[in-house]
Amino acid sequence: MRVMAGLVVAAAIVALSARAEEPYGLPLAGEEAEVFLRTAEIVDKKGLGIGITRSERLTLGDGTRTHRAVWKTIDEFKRGLTRLEGGGVIVDFADSWKFEVASYELDKLLGLSLVPPTVERTFNRTTGSLQLWVEGAMTEADRKQKKIRPPNPASWNDQMYKVRLLHQLTYNTDARNIRNVLFDPSFRIYAVDFSRAFAAYAYVRSEDELTRFSRAALDRMRALDRPTLDAKLGKWLTGPQIETLLVRRDKILALAERRVREKGEAAVLYP
Repeated sequence: MRVMAGLVVAAAIVALSARAEEPYGLPLAGEEAEVFLRTAEIVDKKGLGIGITRSERLTLGDGTRTHRAVWKTIDEFKRGLTRLEGGGVIVDFADSWKFEVASYELDKLLGLSLVPPTVERTFNRTTGSLQLWVEGAMTEADRKQKKIRPPNPASWNDQMYKVRLLHQLTYNTDARNIRNVLFDPSFRIYAVDFSRAFAAYAYVRSEDELTRFSRAALDRMRALDRPTLDAKLGKWLTGPQIETLLVRRDKILALAERRVREKGEAAVLYP
């Protein structure tokens, strides 16, 4: 059994190494990526075949280059109680492409570099979110199944702490789905699928998820204010969603301070 398990892990590492020889990760970043997503034309499209949001994978071209992207148009709202697939219930459940754009804009404000470039786009009178495809990526679910170990556990863990921070700050009810955490052959982590985030709840969904914090991320969180969030996220989030986002921010900052008092800075904070 040990020999078989070793062969499976070895095969997975070889496959990952093979991906590293091909273009991987994000082909574009920042404003360049956003402009491409807003202006490139559709060359090809097909359904993703996974998930329940009926997303499509588009191939886009601007005349000189082609890149892939995820196109999402879901925009659903259910008043009252809705039972979540992973357990628990939520009041006034929402699943919307708008939250994909908002999560990217928030990611930029926090300097996390986790959410791939995402913009609002309209095709054939249908508006949705368009997110740059992460090439050569593997899901966290696949990594665990294949027992692939990151070569630098400390760096990996620091990235995962940031993912958990973003999930808790945005009250992402789909956070437990580890297929929404991707990594490329360099073991850079990406967080995707925030269409079920930003529930207007004035508390942190799972404080136990937050044990270590990036100092830089905490500093940027402290700098957030209502005018900034209204300007950057107001197109896609409601007033109550922004208001409760700030309440969760305050609770997370207070939690970080409490963790430091209990365990010390070295055990809780990292750059």
